[in-house]
Amino acid sequence: STCYPALLVIGQFLDALNSGKYDLEHTALLITQTGGGCRASNYIHLLRKALVKAGYPNIPVASLNFSGLEKDSGFQMTLPLARRAIASVFYGDMLCALRNQVAPYENEKGAADRMVDLWVERLGRVLLAGKGFTSREMKHTFPLIAKDFASIPVTRVPKVKVGVVGEIYVKYSPLGNNDLQKFLESQDCEVNFPGLMGFVQYCIFNMGEDHVLYGGKLAMKMGTDQLLNWLDSVERSMLKAESEAGFYAPGPFKELVEKPEGVISLGAKMGEGWLLTAEMIELVQGGYGNIVCAQPFGCLPNHIVGKGMVNKIRALYPSANITPIDYDPSATKVNQENRIKLMLAVAKERLNAPAAPKPLTAEEIAATKVGARPGDVTGYGLMSSGTGTMDKVHVVKGKLQGGAINMVGSDGMPNECDIVYIGGQVWQGYGDELGKLAPEKAPWWASMHTFTGAVAWQKEIDKYIPEKDMVYNRPKYH
Repeated sequence: STCYPALLVIGQFLDALNSGKYDLEHTALLITQTGGGCRASNYIHLLRKALVKAGYPNIPVASLNFSGLEKDSGFQMTLPLARRAIASVFYGDMLCALRNQVAPYENEKGAADRMVDLWVERLGRVLLAGKGFTSREMKHTFPLIAKDFASIPVTRVPKVKVGVVGEIYVKYSPLGNNDLQKFLESQDCEVNFPGLMGFVQYCIFNMGEDHVLYGGKLAMKMGTDQLLNWLDSVERSMLKAESEAGFYAPGPFKELVEKPEGVISLGAKMGEGWLLTAEMIELVQGGYGNIVCAQPFGCLPNHIVGKGMVNKIRALYPSANITPIDYDPSATKVNQENRIKLMLAVAKERLNAPAAPKPLTAEEIAATKVGARPGDVTGYGLMSSGTGTMDKVHVVKGKLQGGAINMVGSDGMPNECDIVYIGGQVWQGYGDELGKLAPEKAPWWASMHTFTGAVAWQKEIDKYIPEKDMVYNRPKYH
């Protein structure tokens, strides 16, 4: 019945103390505590009990938390140290994201890992010298990192894309998830782990959300909002650098907060809470619809916000291919990998199957609302990328829910002209948003975009919309 991550963390501490590598007279242990309804928050007491039983009663244990737990633990988080820690999380998230998008396609095996090692050594030197952690320095460094990873020669071929979500320790720790990333890569997959900064912002956001839900000190809400605004400015710079270098970049945290609307309340913040559900939705929308939800067996909060949300997400996104995997001392690696292989078999079948036309239903057409501004547009339409076929697209307040369809350059213009037809309107796509609306007169995109021609277009669209005269008959553009 003991929390699996707590068992592993305490075991790692004892293993380190028994290794003989450390001077026990000058050694202390630091353990994190999230607070809230998480059993692991209480295991600092179990660690102290274990130390006494193992013969190390004099080893001090310090707590790293922002919840007011263990106030006299002897460890103080200073502002300069916190700023370095935040910079390290941003850098780490970026290196992991870029490495995972390059490694499966690299021409020279190990090139992406060597680039990670190079930047870890370089950034470590800079941070130890007391530099590299201001927002200005981070915003300067992000494009340099992205440029280096973009320079690695790759051969892009279709691969199964798998996202990993779950309890924070089991999600990231190879010890906790039986080397999940290595296993997925051995199955020829591209793996996406949502970044750790999302969890940091989630913890900060929840402090302010408590004021919204339950009242309390307004100063706490104002303080957390200011901190989140600062983190948002840095995060958007990081994501922009990734996107402009040709990599997939998820939406910032402020957009992630909106994703679970109608699925789970923002008041659900035990364990990974609504964040876990939001990350699954983000992954599905971003093209990583095959998801492993890693959770410790018996972790009630994460069973609710993880496994408990799977059916709801599948109802919203029928293509979502999600498998929850339990990790526990009694769970066998073979069992876990076999379950994942079943999920991958479905994913590979879909990858190799030809895409069938996806007609708009009468309900989708009726539910579509449009206006003069991108934010007025919500509903379903068709997207042409110039290949001669049309793909169904879902738009919510001007945002394309399937992810970016092109890249927006530093001049604010997309690198190619992709057209979205929705509710009788014709829009140009800017990344993952609607950009310009076609005027009533000459087609503004005609010089940039070669389409299949009037006759071919009419025949093609018949496959998708049985009654095209309802909303889509715009012959003057074709």
